[in-house]
Amino acid sequence: MSAAERPRHLLDFAAWPRERIEALLETTEVMAQVLQRPVKRVPALQGFTVATLFFEDSTRTRLSFERAARAQSADVLPFAKGGSSLSKGESLRDTVETLSELQADLFVVRHPAAGAAHQVARWTDAAVVNAGDGRRAHPTQALLDAYAYRARTGRPFPETRLAIVGDVAHSRVARSAAEAFAALGAEVILSGPPTLLPRELAELPGVTVEPDLDRALDGAHAVMALRLQRERMASFRLASLEGYAARYRIDEARLRACYDEVVVLHPGPMNRDVELASDVADGPRSLVRAQVAAGVPVRMAVLYHLLVGKGER
Repeated sequence: MSAAERPRHLLDFAAWPRERIEALLETTEVMAQVLQRPVKRVPALQGFTVATLFFEDSTRTRLSFERAARAQSADVLPFAKGGSSLSKGESLRDTVETLSELQADLFVVRHPAAGAAHQVARWTDAAVVNAGDGRRAHPTQALLDAYAYRARTGRPFPETRLAIVGDVAHSRVARSAAEAFAALGAEVILSGPPTLLPRELAELPGVTVEPDLDRALDGAHAVMALRLQRERMASFRLASLEGYAARYRIDEARLRACYDEVVVLHPGPMNRDVELASDVADGPRSLVRAQVAAGVPVRMAVLYHLLVGKGER
C-alpha cells in the first residue's frame, strides 16, 4: 500500500483493510520488544507532538496513549475537560484550532458524542485517533483485544469464534471488536438481553446476533464480557443486576460450553460478579491484565503508523 493510500486517521475500521490491521499487530510485536529493554524508549517520533483531548474520564486509555507517545520520544500536549477553557464557553472546534496552532501533529480524542473524532478530523490537518466517541467506536481497544488474544493463544483469526456478551447496545468496544475481529477473519457472535442487543450489528460481515447465551458460547475460543453501562441506559432496559447476573454472568459453569482452552476478555472497568465472575477474572483463562499491558505497545504502533507510516509489508 502506497503512502497516498494509507489511512490518515484511525476513527473506526471502515478505511482499514485486513492487511493494514495485520500490519499494526505486527508492529505491536516490535513495540512490545522495545518495552522489554532496559531503556524503554526509541526516537521514532522525535520531533512530533501528540495532543490528547479527553472530554470523558479515562485511566487506561489516556495514560497508555501518553506513555506510548513518550516511549517514542514524541512531545505530549495533555488536555482534559476539567480546568480548561471549556468552562469559559470555548467550543470543541476552538480547542482543536488552538492546539493545532501549538503544532500538534496528531490528536487522540475521547468524547461523549458519537462522531466527535470524525468532526475533529475535518477541522485539522493533523492525524486523528478515536479514543472512544459515545457508543460508536473505540478502535484501539479492539486492537489490543486482538493482540492480547493472538499473543496468548496463537490461534489464527480465521479459526476463531469470539462471543461478545452483555450490554452491546451501549458498548463502543463491542462495535469495534466485532469490526476488527471479523475483518481479521474471525466469526463473531453477539449475545445479551434482547433490549441490549441491537439487531443492526448483524449486518456487519462475519457477525451474528444470538440472544440465547448457551448457543452463543457453544464452541467459542474467546469470550468477551461487557460492562453494564448503567450511566447510559434507561431504567426500563434492565430489571435488576441480580437478574442479569443469573442469566448472563460469565462463570466456569457457562464456559463449559466453550472450547476447552477458551480465554476470557473484559475491556474494563469491571463490575465484578455481575458480568464476569471474580474467579474467572483472576483465573488462568483471563486476559484482563494482558489487555491492559497490550495498551501501550498497540498505541505505540498506531501512533507510529499514522505519523511515520509503514508502506507495504
